[in-house]
Amino acid sequence: LEKHRILLEPYKYLLQLPGKQVRTKLSQAFNHWLNVPEDKLQVIIQVTEMLHNASLLIDDIEDSSKLRRGFPVAHSIYGVPSVINSANYVYFLGLEKVLTLDHPEAVRVFTRQLLELHRGQGLDIHWRDTYTCPTEQEYRNMVLQKTGGLFGLAVGLMQLFSDWKQDLKPILDTLGLFFQILDDYANLNSREYCHNKSYCEDLTEGKFSFPIIHAIWSRPESTQVQNILRQRTENTDIKRYCVDYLEKVGSFAYTRQTLHDLEAESYRLIREFGGNPQLESLVKHCFLLHIHDPLNEGARF
Repeated sequence: LEKHRILLEPYKYLLQLPGKQVRTKLSQAFNHWLNVPEDKLQVIIQVTEMLHNASLLIDDIEDSSKLRRGFPVAHSIYGVPSVINSANYVYFLGLEKVLTLDHPEAVRVFTRQLLELHRGQGLDIHWRDTYTCPTEQEYRNMVLQKTGGLFGLAVGLMQLFSDWKQDLKPILDTLGLFFQILDDYANLNSREYCHNKSYCEDLTEGKFSFPIIHAIWSRPESTQVQNILRQRTENTDIKRYCVDYLEKVGSFAYTRQTLHDLEAESYRLIREFGGNPQLESLVKHCFLLHIHDPLNEGARF
């Protein structure tokens, strides 16, 4: 037991940092349609949270992040080897928990979605580390693998225990894109993120996020953005300059418009599936949090 506690310490450290619990809220909202027995739903929510949090531990290593939710990342405290081991250990504890659902298809869903997650993550890292800017369509496809991985896991497992057999892929895909692009936007544009992550951390990481991809493709004659990304800079002046440049070339406006479109598409699909007040208010809440934030001077409507 003591050994188990030591193995889980980096994971437990991350858990005490306040998260947004978006995945749990999404699962509960989808249950409006799927009506899964409460005991099964709780196991599925636990599994999804375990995998999500374990993947954040790995993410922070892969991205050389300094902060997570405003606190030092786990590997800056426990070291990289312990954190990798802890996160992988939790992946398999998640698999062990999936077996308790006692459904012949559950492990297949688990495996399929975790493969998707790693394919998306691998592509994202490959672009970043080879300085290859993807097209918007390539980026969208990657996001569907990466964020869709865990979205799809919760809903895929829930559907095994539901009589409601509609194909939810269109709405899962739309929501996956919506939440990732919202995250990309907030990272470069909202005050909350300034405090919660080191300022514009995606620039320091060298990440080809949605607004960045727009800026690069809309001005192919300029290599400013690529050069800033390549530096992996922590210089606030350079980052502020880059944000101003993104504003100037219309990348934030384009990102906001894309988010409006995805929000509208979400509501349309929700209506098509017969309505879901919980899911609708979750989408609205997340959107308003980042886009109509009065402190958020980037959002000029």
